[in-house]
Amino acid sequence: MLFRFRKFPVYIKAKEFRKLVKNLLKRFPSAERFGFTDQIDRAVNSICLNIAEGSNRLSDKDKAHFLNQALTSLEEVISGFDLALDDGYITGRDLDNLIKVGEELGKQLIGFSKALRSS
Repeated sequence: MLFRFRKFPVYIKAKEFRKLVKNLLKRFPSAERFGFTDQIDRAVNSICLNIAEGSNRLSDKDKAHFLNQALTSLEEVISGFDLALDDGYITGRDLDNLIKVGEELGKQLIGFSKALRSS
């Protein structure tokens, strides 16, 4: 079945996380547009794109590899927002909320990957 990733709970959560990130990125100064903002934007897009790309791989090991790539992109996004907090672009409350949603997403990515590797 093509595009089955669209029904995966982890993909739905990744899109929710992406929306949250995109809204926070709107607060960044325009001077960051072609540097820091774009880096975080690419990383958050990578989460969804890696879930999708891995969904039709032939082996479970290969699928799990793409879920790991998505997880590392999630880590990159959170790191970017740690720095954004330091730079005063977001509040501690913003970061706490982002981490909460990010942790839920991360647990789903890890759980899905573990299930694939044990099958």
